[in-house]
Amino acid sequence: MSKQLRIAIQKSGRLSDKCRDLLAQAGITFEARTDRLIVRAKEQPIDLMLVRDDDIPGFVSNQVSQLGICGLNVLEEKLGRVSQGESDVQIIRSLGFGHCRLSLALPKTVSYEGLSTYSGKRIATSYPNILKRFLDDNGIKASVVQITGSVEVAPSIDVADAICDLVSTGATLESNGLRETTVLLESEAVLVRPRLQLSHDQEQLIARLMARFDGLGRAKNAKYIMMNAPKEAIYRISQLIPGMEKPTVMPLMYDDNKVAIHAVAKEYVFWETIEKLKEAGASSILVLPIEKIIE
Repeated sequence: MSKQLRIAIQKSGRLSDKCRDLLAQAGITFEARTDRLIVRAKEQPIDLMLVRDDDIPGFVSNQVSQLGICGLNVLEEKLGRVSQGESDVQIIRSLGFGHCRLSLALPKTVSYEGLSTYSGKRIATSYPNILKRFLDDNGIKASVVQITGSVEVAPSIDVADAICDLVSTGATLESNGLRETTVLLESEAVLVRPRLQLSHDQEQLIARLMARFDGLGRAKNAKYIMMNAPKEAIYRISQLIPGMEKPTVMPLMYDDNKVAIHAVAKEYVFWETIEKLKEAGASSILVLPIEKIIE
């Protein structure tokens, strides 16, 4: 069986750069070219497939690629309820970027009185499969109008009465006189693989990648904090640092009354926390980012 691992990502679009950055942070670097379908990693037996996002679920399902990164919205549209195990593809990581939601929206001039408002309506969407499943699950009889782009203009040109589309900030809906009423799916970028067992070498590579992604994930909000403090303030300071285990306490040269305290805070360190540390007696406080945490 093949030793080479193939990862499919979006060639261009809202997830492309984030995917490349994630792989680079995990030590997987590729030649920066977008004119080729497959690019080989510089130091690993890994190929990168640069494809359309809506092709990624099919490539992973058919084992053309052994890993894929795409939005959950694309995955559920193409393969069904993947997050509920109804597919031969499984989600192995939520990656924490590409957040959006798939929502129903109505013109502001139409009053909303619950899901029954959509009964008998024409609903324009680029996600007909997810929408149909949602309508069926909720016993709503409506017409699904499939549109591949500019879904938000459908009501204004009388193509549809309502829409079902991706929403990030809601600004696009607002500018087109629409209001969001119902969220069908909360989406973000996910890492997927086939459910079937792969070759030993491919499974080993995937396990190594997962360990690296976990290390990056643990470091996301973590900070390394260094400060000087009076010895009598050690306990109080240790209670103020969020998510900390035990600090490292070291003596200061030429000062028997003070120590240096080093700690890893596994939660975000707010300005208020730093101010409380200072009030507790800490000085020369440094808060530094952490690139990786390997446990």
